Amino acid sequence: MFLCFSHMKSDLENIRFIVFLSGLTIFYIVESLVKTRPWKTRRTVRLLFHTLLAILNSIIIKLTVAAPLLYFSALVHQKGWGVVPWLGLSGWSEILATLVVLDLFDYWWHRFNHRVPLLWRFHQAHHLDTHVDVTTALRFHPGELLISGVVKASWILIWGPSIAGFAVFEAMVSLASQYHHSNMDYPDQVEPVIRSVNVTPRMHASHHSAVTDALNNNFSTIFSFWDRMFGTYVPPTPEHLKVQGLRYGRNHYLDIFYWFKIPFIKNPEEADPAVELEPESSSKESHEQGGG
Repeated sequence: MFLCFSHMKSDLENIRFIVFLSGLTIFYIVESLVKTRPWKTRRTVRLLFHTLLAILNSIIIKLTVAAPLLYFSALVHQKGWGVVPWLGLSGWSEILATLVVLDLFDYWWHRFNHRVPLLWRFHQAHHLDTHVDVTTALRFHPGELLISGVVKASWILIWGPSIAGFAVFEAMVSLASQYHHSNMDYPDQVEPVIRSVNVTPRMHASHHSAVTDALNNNFSTIFSFWDRMFGTYVPPTPEHLKVQGLRYGRNHYLDIFYWFKIPFIKNPEEADPAVELEPESSSKESHEQGGG
């Protein structure tokens, strides 16, 4: 079993890396051609900084989280634990069901990252970015990824996905993150239709707003209907997209030492002057963003 798993793990890791690199390249090119928001920092600087973070995370996470999770998924599936064997799912039906169910779990995990103070300490490192684009998908704190690995192990134990199903979910989450962080948009006639099912770049850009009612809503990753289902959907407005990032730490968002230590700063919002925003209005009463 171990030799078979090793070969499968190697193949799945190679496929996942190809998906990751392809997505990063494609969306970087697309947003270069059809950018929605102007960059105030050179893109090469942003790319190099976030690539460095991704390399650091890969070194830390590959051995501590990624490989053990794949092995645990294979073990749980072989033992017949979880809901999947109970439902008798297999093949593509199991992979599709796993994608939907784990995306639901991921919605709640993201929501908890904004609601639980300890989790927010780590997640805020991601939201520090003041220029949301495809490279923002690379800037998660290793502490958040380590905690996430433990949480995902519980998902595997509960759901019992196949190793292929779990690997497809991980690859799709990576691709979805690159896509909805991209500095691109759809025409107004099309975007709301896509957003009714899928998390669009406009919807997720509003989640990265410094405006509180947007920041603390729109938690979905792949399928947007989770936010509607659980009452956290807020339509994106022009107001949401005026200032992205957090109200504090704005002078340090490309500082690797600040990025790493911010979870351990007791009150980071008091250490930096907060950016002044216009009074927040109810986003449900505002018209949606104009322009494509």
